[in-house]
Amino acid sequence: MDAKQALADRNLLRQAAHDTNHLAALVRRYRAPLFSFVYRFVGDPETAEDIVQETFLRCLRHKHQYPAIEQVSTWLYTIAGNLAKTELRRRKRWHWVPIGPMPEEEERVSCYEPVDSDPLPGEYTDARKVHSSVARAIDELPAEFREAVELRDLNGLSYEEIAKIIDCPVGTVKSRVNRGRLRLQKRLRSLADEFLGELMPAAA
Repeated sequence: MDAKQALADRNLLRQAAHDTNHLAALVRRYRAPLFSFVYRFVGDPETAEDIVQETFLRCLRHKHQYPAIEQVSTWLYTIAGNLAKTELRRRKRWHWVPIGPMPEEEERVSCYEPVDSDPLPGEYTDARKVHSSVARAIDELPAEFREAVELRDLNGLSYEEIAKIIDCPVGTVKSRVNRGRLRLQKRLRSLADEFLGELMPAAA
């Protein structure tokens, strides 16, 4: 993250301890990227919005900590990520409740089952097809790779910031980002062949 933005974030947060209008400025700055980050985990816009709101509510409840916070973005992503993971654990517990659903009910509660959303011919532009394919490929990454790739490549955070957010060594973060990128490359190879084939070197 740019040093000037980090400094501006710290100044806003420290002033927010006395004036909530400054916290509102941080909300406007981080609401969209936090929503995108959380949505990739929970897959539901309403739940993602609730988690983002709870993230900022927790910020407000812990304003006594503001003076000690150096990396505001790291703090916010850590809170949001922890809330998203709690939501996923809660869902897993629901899935293991032995309620014995009928087959038709199983289809309704299987919220992780992918839905065939292939567009009709001519319905979307090539750009939209690419975006949809990339987003789906990221969603299908294992959770630890997806989190690292999103924070690094979609949100532009440094490896050091990501290490603090997911509470692991920087080397582990780099490994997860690299392994996630490799999986994406394999997953999207056919897409690249289709849309960017003329830009790619001939196979050896």
